Amino acid sequence: MKLLVTGGAGFIGSNFIRYWLEKYPKDKITNLDKLTYAGRLETTEDFSKNKNYTFIKGDIGDLKTTLKATEGIEVVVNFAAESHNDRAIQDPGIFVRTNVLGTQILLEAAKRQNVKRFHHISTCEVFGELELNEKRAFKEEDPFRPRTPYNASKAAADHVVMAYYHTFGSPVTISHCSNNYGPYQFPEKIIPRFITNLIDNQKIPLYKSSQNRREWIYVDDHNEAVDIVIRKGKVGEMYSIGTGVEKSVEDIADSLLKIFGKPKSYKKYVPDRAGHDKRYLLSTKKIRSELGWKAKYEFDAYLEKTVEWYKENEWWWRPLKKEAEALYAKTGQK
Repeated sequence: MKLLVTGGAGFIGSNFIRYWLEKYPKDKITNLDKLTYAGRLETTEDFSKNKNYTFIKGDIGDLKTTLKATEGIEVVVNFAAESHNDRAIQDPGIFVRTNVLGTQILLEAAKRQNVKRFHHISTCEVFGELELNEKRAFKEEDPFRPRTPYNASKAAADHVVMAYYHTFGSPVTISHCSNNYGPYQFPEKIIPRFITNLIDNQKIPLYKSSQNRREWIYVDDHNEAVDIVIRKGKVGEMYSIGTGVEKSVEDIADSLLKIFGKPKSYKKYVPDRAGHDKRYLLSTKKIRSELGWKAKYEFDAYLEKTVEWYKENEWWWRPLKKEAEALYAKTGQK
């Protein structure tokens, strides 16, 4: 099989390529990545010399580039996206250009090249927020109610993907996933930010709404689910990928303080970001019953493994840490 993975120099995309090359060593993967601040060639260093791997530097928003990249490709997996809510508040326009227009141009290239499957990576955040005490989870058929520029751009992209299915018969699938964690995650995100602060013996900054909760999934659980959707998922369908494991910002902080042996005085509280959603939770009934997938990586054990990875790979994250913290200095959340 020949795959095009977009955004494959980023966190989840690079882990997906790593997963796929190990599981399917005869398949060929092309990685199309613009190499923005969160896409780094260093992240692909361990598989960059694999004979079945090719890298193209380019923008999914450029039709000439995407037509070249999709030539001879059987499956497109679209991870490419601007994905940080705080950055979306600073510059909403780039999120719309990349996440909406970029997805449409990639779909158009895939259509012209007769790609057999176009799988689009989306987010639970398109559904809006749940109340902290609400007794339900988001289902695939729920209406989209995005509340931030990032969420809105991903919801719009989902609509474009489905429009290509209904209008042109494009062989698409979409997955919505909960919050990922694991190796190679840019240190602006909550778990690697807390970990790298604690490695440097610094306090960890919690939003004041520290009881807001997210559902957490280890990145290779996500990758395995996407694999199954590509191979067994029904064209034109959406699938939710989650674990049922909910943790608040406070829970995450306490777990990491325990791992590092630090007191609770290492927590400090900073202003919330605008549009800070209270809670996300996905129902995984569909992917479990129809495709037979369920998460297998236990949160606490793999949080510890993630800590160990950051301790052992300062070469990767330390050059990125200053840039990540500069964003929060601008917003007063440092």
